[in-house]
Amino acid sequence: MRVAELYRHLLGLQSPWRIDRVDVSPEEKRLDVQVSHRSRARFPCPECGLELSVVDHVAARAWRHLDSGPFRTWVHARIPRVGCLWHGVRQVHVPWALPRAHCTIAFERWAIAVLKETDVLGATRLLGISWDQAWSIMERAVARGRRAKRKRVIARLGVDEKAVAKGHTYFTLVCDLDRGTVEYVAEDRTRESLEAFYRGLSRRQLAGIQAVAMDMWDPYIAATQAHVPEALSKIVFDRYHIMTHMLTAVDAVRKAEHRALSAAGDSPLSGTKYLWLYSQENLPEYHEEWFDVLRLLDLKTSRAWALKESLRHLWDYQRRGWAERHWNRWYAWATRSRLRPIIKAAHTLRRHLPNILTYFEHRVTNAMSEGLNSQIQRIKKTLAAFAINDTSRWRFSSTAAGLTSTRTGPDPGETSGRSHRLCTSAIA
Repeated sequence: MRVAELYRHLLGLQSPWRIDRVDVSPEEKRLDVQVSHRSRARFPCPECGLELSVVDHVAARAWRHLDSGPFRTWVHARIPRVGCLWHGVRQVHVPWALPRAHCTIAFERWAIAVLKETDVLGATRLLGISWDQAWSIMERAVARGRRAKRKRVIARLGVDEKAVAKGHTYFTLVCDLDRGTVEYVAEDRTRESLEAFYRGLSRRQLAGIQAVAMDMWDPYIAATQAHVPEALSKIVFDRYHIMTHMLTAVDAVRKAEHRALSAAGDSPLSGTKYLWLYSQENLPEYHEEWFDVLRLLDLKTSRAWALKESLRHLWDYQRRGWAERHWNRWYAWATRSRLRPIIKAAHTLRRHLPNILTYFEHRVTNAMSEGLNSQIQRIKKTLAAFAINDTSRWRFSSTAAGLTSTRTGPDPGETSGRSHRLCTSAIA
């Protein structure tokens, strides 16, 4: 098979496109593929698909293609333009690349695969492209994934906030709890951040929301109440965030008691911070004996820990009525404990009790959203030295979504006319 014929197959070219020649430069380790079309060829209008004659050509362009062994490969061509009566003069689509792209479909597909496995800097080194080119490929892939998404009813939503940099910089994440996908990402954690998501939904989609798991953050509550019908019966305050309030209270009790005991002499609470934050069943085995001794001491921290463990059992009940009875007993114990941080936490939870107990109607948590933390931590490291802007938001969105659907584009030979799309399911 001749070299020109080989590259015609590799690029998926069909009539009227053809390979004129392939130039090899061993000194520069570069290979240039010259592409043209036969004379008097007709091309479809990119808007309406009507077959039209060529009126002129744009200046010659080059697209980066997959390397041929150690040789960097480039595709060169002058793109024809057609004159449409309805749409005017339009540049036709070429079968090997997407509109306004600087690389071929095959190269872009490979670049996306590399970007999914490493950070942007590593991808630029492996691919031999600039930082801006890598970000551009990633942004286009995510935008295509978003456009390809079908509007559907999401029955159970998870709303969470993620800190992405020092200085209290946050993102708002909305997840589909059933499918395990990120549906929306916005900067900050204000009411407007979440309302922008709800405004993008139809009435049918809003009415189809059955439950929304979130933390007890007033802006999120207000945004949901303003847009979701019967929101008060659908909001479920997440168990993880409720227990976070209790863990903070337990640690506050420990700190105060440790200071008092240290001032009076020796404190048995030295070096025990994380022991009190463990759930009983998750306590490391090598700490069990030491922790048992601590619990037998007459410590305020021991009582705070017992209250924290008792509250955890609230979610073990199957019926709301039994859970309410447990809550009433726990609340009476907590408010009579004479532990100020615990009393404050109990009052806070009491104010939000109706939407804590909605768990027993919907049984949803934000555990899936919390499960994205490992990926989010990796993104935070990638973005640590750069401003949080739209580009980093899309990076955050695409990676957090998992990119589970790996079909990043059609084979070049299957691409023609209006079907020139790199269909990456960035947010499946």
